[in-house]
Amino acid sequence: MSASFETWRDRFERLRSHKAFELTVITIIVVSALLIGAKTYEEEVSRFQAAMLWLDVAVTVFFLVEILIRMAAEKRLRDFFRKGWNIFDFLIVTASLIPLDDSEMVLLARLLRIFRVLRLVSMIPELRMLIAALFKSIPRMGYVVLLMFIIFYIYGALGSFLFASVDEKLWGNISLAMLTLFQVATFESWATAVLYPTMEHYPYAWIYFLTFIFLNAFIFLNMMIGIVLDVMQKESLAIELETGEGEAAELHGLRDDVRQMRDQLSRMEALLDRQRS
Repeated sequence: MSASFETWRDRFERLRSHKAFELTVITIIVVSALLIGAKTYEEEVSRFQAAMLWLDVAVTVFFLVEILIRMAAEKRLRDFFRKGWNIFDFLIVTASLIPLDDSEMVLLARLLRIFRVLRLVSMIPELRMLIAALFKSIPRMGYVVLLMFIIFYIYGALGSFLFASVDEKLWGNISLAMLTLFQVATFESWATAVLYPTMEHYPYAWIYFLTFIFLNAFIFLNMMIGIVLDVMQKESLAIELETGEGEAAELHGLRDDVRQMRDQLSRMEALLDRQRS
């Protein structure tokens, strides 16, 4: 029974690591995403309602079988849940089992099915690296955001003191001034809507806006980009080291197997010599 179980586990492990299997899963995820998008065109797809329902069931069953294969490929079931991405996939697949024909749960089921698109992240290593780098860079980016908030607050207070008489809707208080500065920082019609009306009353107001843009759009934004790039580089090096260590461990294991085979051959030769003598 144990040998049979090991045989099936090895088969599932080979299937899980096969490129064709991974490409099939990615293809089904894309099909699932297209299916979700198609359901937003209710008038056009009303004729294919039954076919789309069966297709959704087929996709759900495929995801369920796929996650069971990945779980069966592990030596111990708990090893599967030690990886965060496996837990994420398990939760997404489990949530997709909520039926769509229940009127009370149909909205929740549709919302949960949207998140199946995120499984592309868990299936593609490059996307996993990007997400990991993003989350690891958030603590360091928090200090940059805090500094940006301080600059926004200072410039917002100055703007509300200096330009409140120009437009109360834009500079009436510090909250409105900070919202206006956010518009300036995103370059959304800031010149025609904010800069030029202010310069009609205060010709040197451009100094205020240009210094603010220089600090936020050039310095702080580049600081955030630098943080993300630095973390991505470290993640890439960590993955390369992990891959190299895995290959080294595999080679070490092969060398041990070769040594054991040589020892066994030596013993067999010694035994044969004794029998001949």
